[in-house]
Amino acid sequence: MVRSSSVIADERVEILQDSSPNSDGKYVLYWMQSAQRAEHNPALEFAIQCANEAGLPLVVGFGLTPDFPESNLRHYTFLLEGLVETFDALRRRKALPVLRLGSPPEEMAKLAEQAHSVVLDKGYLRVVREWYQKFKKKVKCRVYQVEGEAVVPVEVASTKAEYAARTIRPRIHRHLDDFLIDLRTTALETGPSGLELDSVSLETEDIPEFLKGLKIDQSVKPVSQFFKGGTVQARTTFLRFVDELLGDYDVQRNQPQTDYTSTMSPYLHYGMISPVYLSATMLDRCNPDDENVKSYLEELIIRRGLSQNFTHFEPKYDSFDCLPEWARKTLSEHAEDERPDLLTRDQMESASSRDPYWNAAQVEMVETGYMHNYMRMYWGKKILEWSASPREGYETTIYLNNKYFLDGRDPASFGNVAWIYGLHDRAWQERAIYGKIRTMTAGGLERKNDPKAYVEKVEERTGRDVEGKDWLC
Repeated sequence: MVRSSSVIADERVEILQDSSPNSDGKYVLYWMQSAQRAEHNPALEFAIQCANEAGLPLVVGFGLTPDFPESNLRHYTFLLEGLVETFDALRRRKALPVLRLGSPPEEMAKLAEQAHSVVLDKGYLRVVREWYQKFKKKVKCRVYQVEGEAVVPVEVASTKAEYAARTIRPRIHRHLDDFLIDLRTTALETGPSGLELDSVSLETEDIPEFLKGLKIDQSVKPVSQFFKGGTVQARTTFLRFVDELLGDYDVQRNQPQTDYTSTMSPYLHYGMISPVYLSATMLDRCNPDDENVKSYLEELIIRRGLSQNFTHFEPKYDSFDCLPEWARKTLSEHAEDERPDLLTRDQMESASSRDPYWNAAQVEMVETGYMHNYMRMYWGKKILEWSASPREGYETTIYLNNKYFLDGRDPASFGNVAWIYGLHDRAWQERAIYGKIRTMTAGGLERKNDPKAYVEKVEERTGRDVEGKDWLC
């Protein structure tokens, strides 16, 4: 049984700016960014506790930038579907949600002018860190940062970039009992009565029209029919996974023709669901010694924690230059190898290779915003094989990953891309093009899986023909 508490662990809280609280402040401000949810959210609960201590209402601000790097209509739709739901839940908890359109650090700094103190989420990627640094320079009150998107806080688990899952696993397990605690809510004692702040008003039915007015890439269509944003949908999907699919997870999770996955990665990326909540719920409902439970929590806690460690400590996490020296060396030595199946980025993006298995994976990503985890590995390995150079392959993988996946631009996806090219892995038998990087082949897929059934599944789900499938007949 997982313990529950309303106390936020000290190790999750950092004073980002040690100024005195503003004694004339009218509210406590929580700048919601990485944790877009109104439950199981340590930053929100900490902000509520700060507001209660000061006898003030709580304002929850969200800055919606019209030009977030590499984002598009698909990403914004999913985000806003969840945000509308979260704002409704915040109002029920007596907080005042405020949506501002513009530069997030500038808009939140304006809100902070009347704030007693400010609470921030913790972000692991460059853009959010830069926002927080700009924000700090503009505000004078105390600023806290609360880490709630890792089961074990990143710097508690390790103070350096870890080499592999085997090196970070014991470090995380050492602290699990201290941080795997179900978070109870704290009631707000002071409501926002009489407090009026400018905010964009938005309902779910308004989202398509609202987004038409933003200068974002409108070419990548929303995928709400497959994945609708929001905590309610995330929770419902996860509970169904636990009740109906978890029993065969360890055996089936690497079978792309099936659907024995939780599909939580998009919701985790936007902070619509808590990784601690997912872990605690599974442990409370299931036998912790069950191999299926162990296998899932390995992915959720250890592998995800490894990726957060990677992006936190590696400044070049989105670049070919982040790779370990041995991987860059072996890829460089094979950079001039003949590449008989050389493809352009456009050919890859349109799923026009000679490999129907790969094409199906690309179609699944483009049409649904998701791809079965096992096929992501195969998909990425083939991009390396079919690109003019390893560096070009890396850049293409990042480009497609960030453009089409709902969970793109995430520590886990940056870690996954780098793994394709050798990060967190070891050297294997040397081969052409790959050097000592681990390979994956169509023959390997056929021995271990049923990729023909996967092609059929993708076609049925998306309504789109997979190019090259006639080769399978």
